[in-house]
Amino acid sequence: MNGIHDLGGCHGFGPVEVEQDEPAFHARWEASVFAMMFAAGRAGATGNADRFRHAIERIDPAAYLEDGYYGRWLGGLETLFVEAGLISRADLDGRARALGAAPSARVASRTQSPADPVTGYSASGCRRAIATPPRFTVGSAVETTLTASPGHTRLPGYARGRPGTVVAEHGAWVFPDTHAHGQGEQPAYLYTVAFDGRDLWGPESEAGTVVHLDLFEPYLLPKVPCS
Repeated sequence: MNGIHDLGGCHGFGPVEVEQDEPAFHARWEASVFAMMFAAGRAGATGNADRFRHAIERIDPAAYLEDGYYGRWLGGLETLFVEAGLISRADLDGRARALGAAPSARVASRTQSPADPVTGYSASGCRRAIATPPRFTVGSAVETTLTASPGHTRLPGYARGRPGTVVAEHGAWVFPDTHAHGQGEQPAYLYTVAFDGRDLWGPESEAGTVVHLDLFEPYLLPKVPCS
């Protein structure tokens, strides 16, 4: 889907700041959110990792930029808890106000009605065996689709409609675009595709830049040679 979460390849955000000896959590509440996510998963509330990722993508755009990593997780969890009927929006708001939040405070979570079905995994792990052979092989010239999924997708915006070369094939895996929405696993082949930086960002791209992306077969088309 198109959204504030799809920031890969964007300019203007400055360098990535690496914190030396960074702790696992910067505050106690982050550890609580971490524990909540795994407890919710074991209880079946989140359904699967793809559904959880899509819930994070749907939170308020300002919250996505300002609330930090575990703040995004919390907004996503609140979305899924309400959609699963485990708690109401009114109960969440009431608890927040009881802890000192202003009535006008921003709410990160964004629910939808009706909610997508909650589905788990048909087997352990995410790799699956399928009868059809892969469409591409190592060395295949491909081009990514331009279509933006209205829901969850693992094809970043900056790499849509771009030419690349398959450099590895990894077998078939659960397809996130359907699994996130309760439409089944629909396994698809997964490839590593290499992109020249100039094809992604134009001639001003840093010389010699090559970007490798793991992309599912439905995102790829055969590259038609220029006549």
